[in-house]
Amino acid sequence: MSRETLVAMTRNLVAHGAADTMEYADEVVRIPASAYTDEAVFETEKKQIFRRLPLMVAPSCELPNPGDFKAMDICGVPLLLSRQKDGSMGAFLNMCTHRGNPLAAGCGNASRFTCGYHGWTFKADGDLIGVASPQDFGKIDKSQHCLTKFPVYENAGLIWVTLDPHSKLSIADYLCGYDELLKAFEFEGWTLFSQRTLAGPNWKTAYDGYLDFYHLPVLHKDTFGADFYNRANYFAFGPHQRLSTPSKFAIKVQGDDDQALDLEAMSDDQLPQEVLVQGVWTIFPHISIASFYGGGQRGAMISQLFPGDKVGESYTTQFYVMENQPETPEQVQAAHDQFNFLEIVVRDEDYATGKRQQQALASGLMKDVLFGKNEKGGQVFHQWVERLVNASDDDLVAIFVAEQRQAAE
Repeated sequence: MSRETLVAMTRNLVAHGAADTMEYADEVVRIPASAYTDEAVFETEKKQIFRRLPLMVAPSCELPNPGDFKAMDICGVPLLLSRQKDGSMGAFLNMCTHRGNPLAAGCGNASRFTCGYHGWTFKADGDLIGVASPQDFGKIDKSQHCLTKFPVYENAGLIWVTLDPHSKLSIADYLCGYDELLKAFEFEGWTLFSQRTLAGPNWKTAYDGYLDFYHLPVLHKDTFGADFYNRANYFAFGPHQRLSTPSKFAIKVQGDDDQALDLEAMSDDQLPQEVLVQGVWTIFPHISIASFYGGGQRGAMISQLFPGDKVGESYTTQFYVMENQPETPEQVQAAHDQFNFLEIVVRDEDYATGKRQQQALASGLMKDVLFGKNEKGGQVFHQWVERLVNASDDDLVAIFVAEQRQAAE
């Protein structure tokens, strides 16, 4: 079924490309400029979206082995990921149950975590196994002081966590079947080549750019080129969206060879896997995935966006994952060149522009920003932000049960 859906999307793009058309939204939409600058709105979004909805916290290849761990802070919540002995993923509140001191920092491999404050020790599965000087501390039931667990879900080579230990929202329901389509990237078994973190503007200012092809030949004229495409059709699965340009052709880049593939002339069975996942895949509210080639093999950049400490700040971790680890010096250099090129595009063009835009909007002298009929992705994104910010916890469950049911039909 997943391949059938991917093929159907590809045929939609080919048909529109042949007709020189694209799918439009019904109208031009106005979004209050204050949505990007209001501190109260920003704090509500962190609480209602980032601390309540499932977030893609890591590609599986970042933590491939039992004992691998990663500590991170998301909107004030300290998170600890730990690969278990059986290969499953554990997600915990990174706070010792004695006084709340974080147990781990950065990344590494460990079978247990010992608090650096008083020496309490926890297994990688969160169980408390050691209280320092127990004869002096006093009797406690260690089973009642294990690390707090977060809901966690792993599929398609990606890991999701909900930063609410009491959440009743199924992560699988939240994904609306989109994770099954993401399997087409074949990330399971891939390798993490490199990663870095970039500073950006307000999280929605930054995320708007991932949902917009309209700007590509203008803002990126010196990198992608002034003749680059600027149209996109949008495919929605609940709040998650795929963008891809309507065209009869796909460009398959392998090494130094560029080969234009005539998709109209190919049968469904002949469509290559990389063609079926072309474009930009976004996972609401903060992930963008796009395929690239570097070092003569398939790769992808996974951009993971989080709000910063202030309304006008965000940070994005870029993960460059590859089908295989480059082996020769030439392959390694080619992969670095591709990843470094993408840094220039995002840091010096997208985010530099977003920061200028953010500063201008902060003047308060512009009432609304516009999303045209050709910017359907941004329209849909902001509609979902507003809907989910205002939804109760029970509403969330009902919304995504319905969306999952619809996706399965």
